[in-house]
Amino acid sequence: MARVAAAALPVAALAAVLGLAPAAGHAQAATPSASAARLPDFADLAEQVGPSVVNIRTTEKVRNGARGGRPDMDEEMQDFFRRFFGNPPPGMQPDPRRAPPPQGKGPGQQAPEEEQQRGVGSGFILTADGYVMTNAHVVDGADEVYVTLTDKREFKAKIVGTDKRTDVAVVKIEAAGLPAVKLGDVGKLRVGEWVMAIGSPFGLENTVTAGIVSAKARDTGEFVAFIQTDVAINPGNSGGPLLNLRGEVVGINSQILSRSGGFMGVSFAIPIDEATRVADQLRATGRVVRGRIGVQIGEVTKEVAESLGLGKASGALVRAVEEGGPAAAAGVEPGDIITRFDSKPVERSSDLPRLVGGTKPGSKSTLQVFRRGAIRDLTVTVAEIEPERKTRAAAPETRPVPAASAAASALGLTLANLSDEQKRELKVKGGVRIEAAEGAAARAGLREGDVLLAVGNVEIGDIKQLEAVLSKLDKSKAVNVLFRRGDWAQYALIRPVK
Repeated sequence: MARVAAAALPVAALAAVLGLAPAAGHAQAATPSASAARLPDFADLAEQVGPSVVNIRTTEKVRNGARGGRPDMDEEMQDFFRRFFGNPPPGMQPDPRRAPPPQGKGPGQQAPEEEQQRGVGSGFILTADGYVMTNAHVVDGADEVYVTLTDKREFKAKIVGTDKRTDVAVVKIEAAGLPAVKLGDVGKLRVGEWVMAIGSPFGLENTVTAGIVSAKARDTGEFVAFIQTDVAINPGNSGGPLLNLRGEVVGINSQILSRSGGFMGVSFAIPIDEATRVADQLRATGRVVRGRIGVQIGEVTKEVAESLGLGKASGALVRAVEEGGPAAAAGVEPGDIITRFDSKPVERSSDLPRLVGGTKPGSKSTLQVFRRGAIRDLTVTVAEIEPERKTRAAAPETRPVPAASAAASALGLTLANLSDEQKRELKVKGGVRIEAAEGAAARAGLREGDVLLAVGNVEIGDIKQLEAVLSKLDKSKAVNVLFRRGDWAQYALIRPVK
């Protein structure tokens, strides 16, 4: 009897959830209305937003016999490999031995072109007059783009603009009176909140899947902090909307994280506020303009933050400053830690490119930097982002004779002063070159060719000044050093042997 009673409890609870009458003796079980209130109903939501979601298929023009493929793999899976692996799967490359001979009567005449399907994706209607948002990778490289509505009407679309950095694209169809989506506030989105996706996985139009927000501001891209969810996303879902329970679009489904090639419970969406900023520029000019200040940055580790007196590990460590760039003109130096940009905190290094990128070129902005124990405010004029410059080859260097240094030797360092030629090449006022690193210095990651710029938050000009600084330090405590390696500046922590 005890076993039967124990088993009856979950059955009664299940009956209550399913809306069945409670079994006798279980008067305390939750009522159907109370159980239903705890579970979201996606039916009305799907009916409301479904007409605003579109299927997008793309085609390319190929010459007869020029296209390769695997007969056992459908187009959606081929598109999946192109999207997530950057190239076709084995066997998809064209085999010239199997290609039919060119058709034509005259010598040198090329085979005629034909339109073949390239990929399938999703999108959603932004405006009633036919602007549609999707992913850039959905339409990238397509010769033609076709948009199909839920009422089966199909339109040939014009690509208004694409932005590969955020993976956002806008296309336009010639139609009117379309059901546009409502945009939500990503700032109000909470981890654990229910969300729903609508798209065309494997070409299955208007497929609805649901889950919860797993994390926000997930760093997997340079200019985008993604929304992570456990909503089922598969090839063909790309470009479709991620919706909250109010029917508002909060993101664009874009990527999955998978070891198998299929959905494994981790998917990513582009926040709709970032996507909207990009879409507005694409609609206005067909391109996206971003700001830049000309610095290379890295993370600030907990150890470095503590050794410098920064408090917590936050900010962006400046590892290199572009010669003649905006940051150089503002006085930014390698080794600075940028903690704020225009009064907005830089918690992680990835925050800085987004803040700067979203600033209009030509604007004057304030950089707050932490330099050798002090906070400084610098004014920088933001420039427009441009392709990365090629690294200039270093000129042959003249190696000064290493100098003996008792205090440095205790740390495992053999040093030499920089020559004037080396200072000009490195664009530094002073510093000391490491000729050999052993013991504590080697364990800290220092090596031959590194140039010490500061020790214990004190700028170093030459070996004599370095000796003076080291003589005042507590030999039993770790000391932080700022050093240059090639074009990069970074920190290391030299710990004494205990």
